[in-house]
Amino acid sequence: MRSIFGRLHRWAGLLTAGFLFFSGITGAIISWDHELDDVLNRKLFEVMSSGPAIPSVELVRLIEQRDHRARVVHMFMTAERGDSLWFFVMPRIDPATGKRYPLDYNQVFLDPNTGAELGRRYWGAVWPVTRENFVSFLYKLHYTMHIPEFWGSDRWGMRVLGVIAIVWTIDCFVGFYLTLPSRRRAKAERASVISGRRGKGFWTRWAPAWTIKTSGSAYRINFDIHRAFSLWTWGVLFVIAFTAFSLNLYFEVFSPLMKMVSNYTPTPYEQRPYRNLDDPIEPRMTYAEIATRAAADGKARGWTTPVGSINYGPAHGVYAAAFFHPGDDHGAGGVGPAQLYYDSEDGRPIGERLPWVGTAADIFVQAQFPLHSGRIVGLFGRILISVMGLVVAALSVTGVVIWWRKRRARIGARETMRTRPGSRLAPAE
Repeated sequence: MRSIFGRLHRWAGLLTAGFLFFSGITGAIISWDHELDDVLNRKLFEVMSSGPAIPSVELVRLIEQRDHRARVVHMFMTAERGDSLWFFVMPRIDPATGKRYPLDYNQVFLDPNTGAELGRRYWGAVWPVTRENFVSFLYKLHYTMHIPEFWGSDRWGMRVLGVIAIVWTIDCFVGFYLTLPSRRRAKAERASVISGRRGKGFWTRWAPAWTIKTSGSAYRINFDIHRAFSLWTWGVLFVIAFTAFSLNLYFEVFSPLMKMVSNYTPTPYEQRPYRNLDDPIEPRMTYAEIATRAAADGKARGWTTPVGSINYGPAHGVYAAAFFHPGDDHGAGGVGPAQLYYDSEDGRPIGERLPWVGTAADIFVQAQFPLHSGRIVGLFGRILISVMGLVVAALSVTGVVIWWRKRRARIGARETMRTRPGSRLAPAE
């Protein structure tokens, strides 16, 4: 059994090593994505003007008038003091071709007081990597590896990494098993006890797996780092692996599984079929109408927080209005703000999402991103996730080194057997 698990761990490690190395490095950096973006791109985020702000719904119309190819799909209602407002856009359908217009940007920054455009960029662009898109390049690399869109879907990169995360989650248990003292050693210890010699206890035999012997060879140190780091951080590694699976394969696997095994409340996005990006649902309701309805519905519920942002999903025909004060869009514990959902055709309410409210399954689902990002425990969690990103990268490298050294040793042993006189493997003369 141990040899089978050893092979499984080896091939799972080789399959996932490259992906996890880049995901680990990028994860360590993007824990601070907003802070880094602010530092690198103050010209996009900082405004010097003053005066009464232009309503965001008016700015949406302004963006779409300036470029008829663009449709705003995400807007913030109010900017933080001294900051710009940014909007996400997607290309509309070109009537002449039936395909999306080519757009070299998907994010627009405006001065909320004057409506002046401060800049555009393509969030998550693959190339060229510039100061403007550096952070978003890393962010998208982290969860898609920049695997391109095809067959009308942009989720293929997430699906690939979701499968990698499943393998990684299972391998967490395989790797843990391999750190335990072997049954052969346990038998030898029992034989020692029977014969009157003093045997070692389980913990005594397992303890070396938790330590790094710095006086050993380079290979031994590398092996100890791989094993000890895995053991000391096992719990956090498992949480990161599992949540990577749940987030990347949310629609394909995680949500259907939750609906099968638990009392889970799906969002409208999960209840409606996905429309091809070249066949989006055209909304009849405007942002202004949804903003008015959402504000009234929030007030009727006794909510004191304002509508902070509105998102439109053209693949599902759903508006999502989120309630938060400027700058607090991550919500308590990183779970996100309260949201109300509306049908894009007639504006009727079609659902709600309340942070940390619902069945046990609902709360479990909500906790996936806060757990993965570390935001569930605030600043300490973000620091921990940054450190763990480096640990994941280190485990990927040390695992490949172990495999390579063992492979070289096996090849060397075969060569020795072939050339040894009298060996069955020796070449005939």
